[in-house]
Amino acid sequence: MREEQYKMVTQFCTATKSRTNTITAVHDILPMIMIVFYPLQLLCLFINEGFSSETFLKVLIVPLVVLIAVTLMRYLINAKRPYEVYDYTPAVPKSTKGKSFPSRHTASAFIIAMAFMYLKFELGIIMLVIATVIGITRVVSGAHFVRDVVGGALIGIICGLLGFYLI
Repeated sequence: MREEQYKMVTQFCTATKSRTNTITAVHDILPMIMIVFYPLQLLCLFINEGFSSETFLKVLIVPLVVLIAVTLMRYLINAKRPYEVYDYTPAVPKSTKGKSFPSRHTASAFIIAMAFMYLKFELGIIMLVIATVIGITRVVSGAHFVRDVVGGALIGIICGLLGFYLI
């Protein structure tokens, strides 16, 4: 999206209190779903299979490695965010400077969705839909450029395919 598109989307999202509340709720609540269900899944794996099972270790280590790698990438690349480049207030207020590429929320959501897909395909599909909406809200809220979200999604998907199915 270009500058005028970000400003137009922000203006639309903040035109009414209900729109502002909706985008803020979706922006904040959907990542919480991942934060709640991922540890619960790990706990179930631990109880059913034990700490040393291959499945438990993959579902624990692959997302952890992706989180660390994406965090390092963001620090090294230090790309500016849309609201820094275009000087506007995003729909969901944020004050973070730089560290926009790749989107850590999106990468984390997609790698967690891939973990669920590895465990149960149908549940993985549901989590992929949630991950996609998380990515979209990152752009619509003004926190990330489209490239940040696409990059995060690709990292999550590729690392998930490699980590869960090829290694």
